[in-house]
Amino acid sequence: MLHLFGKLTAYLWKIALSVPVEYLFNTLVAPEFGLPLDQKAADEGEKLLSASLAMIESYWLEGDGPFLLGNSQPSIADLALVCEIMQLEVADEKDRDHILGEHKRILKWIGDTKNATAPYFDEIHSILPSIKENLKELKAEQANNEGTNLQRWGNC
Repeated sequence: MLHLFGKLTAYLWKIALSVPVEYLFNTLVAPEFGLPLDQKAADEGEKLLSASLAMIESYWLEGDGPFLLGNSQPSIADLALVCEIMQLEVADEKDRDHILGEHKRILKWIGDTKNATAPYFDEIHSILPSIKENLKELKAEQANNEGTNLQRWGNC
């Protein structure tokens, strides 16, 4: 079991923890701040994110329990990984559903982790709706050529 935990830790730090951020930055954040869209990086980020989610489902969520490595209780690895995947909540629903929709085990695992850590899960992730709203407003400003207001991010 210790060998598996070591593999899980290495996987989380090398791939899974950076992938949602890379994808969101290249598809959502950078263009909203006036940076040119790097479509190649966005496509590669989506491809890597999809592969990472598939790996989590097919390997790390195998077993009898609802959590990583088949555990019956969430571990620190579950908590770290779910927080990274929850970053996808700032994307619009269409993009989020496009990425997560085919990953039913991931969605179930997120729900199981949320239920097991309630009410703290919602408290920790309560910032996400305001970030999502700020990104929507920023996008509307960009569309209206009003520029950006970076100070708004202090109000999240």
